[in-house]
Amino acid sequence: MWAIVGLGNPGRDYARTRHNAGFLLVRLLARQWEIRLKKHRFKAKIGEGFKGEQAVILMLPQTWMNNSGLAVKELVQHRDLTLNQLLVVYDDLDIVLGEIRVRPEGSSGGHRGVESIIKEIGDTRFPRVRLGIGPLPVGADAAEYVLAPFTEDEFKIMKESLAKAAQAVELILEGKIDEAMSRFNQKIKLQ
Repeated sequence: MWAIVGLGNPGRDYARTRHNAGFLLVRLLARQWEIRLKKHRFKAKIGEGFKGEQAVILMLPQTWMNNSGLAVKELVQHRDLTLNQLLVVYDDLDIVLGEIRVRPEGSSGGHRGVESIIKEIGDTRFPRVRLGIGPLPVGADAAEYVLAPFTEDEFKIMKESLAKAAQAVELILEGKIDEAMSRFNQKIKLQ
């Protein structure tokens, strides 16, 4: 079994904001895999189903970004998951919009949602897929920028990024994280 946790903020006001890239990816996976995200358990919206033969839980914490770890801890404990069965997907301001990064483990990189997860589960050894939303425009406030909606042009790029990230997730579920890193950890040449 795998649990795939998308980080974001609950509510319509945040639905298409940059900080909700993790929610966008989990919703895309739910559509592709025909899993309904409707149960409210573990302080989250969850959906359970299968990707091929692999049992999966898709999770959207409803705790606000900075407290995402509370929901993740409940899920991990209740379902007795190991950390290598937990995949966290989230936005990253330090990665260019359109790029993704797959990692088997690591620090929070200053991401408050990931900091919360690390604090609550007491470990950094869980795989993650980071979705680029940067760079931060010169002079812009980071908090305001990540909580603002994507522009139409940005959202077109993000949709392409989400499609690549969904492919990376499928490789990870097959136990091929090295292949996912090799294929998708690519830099985009800026014009």
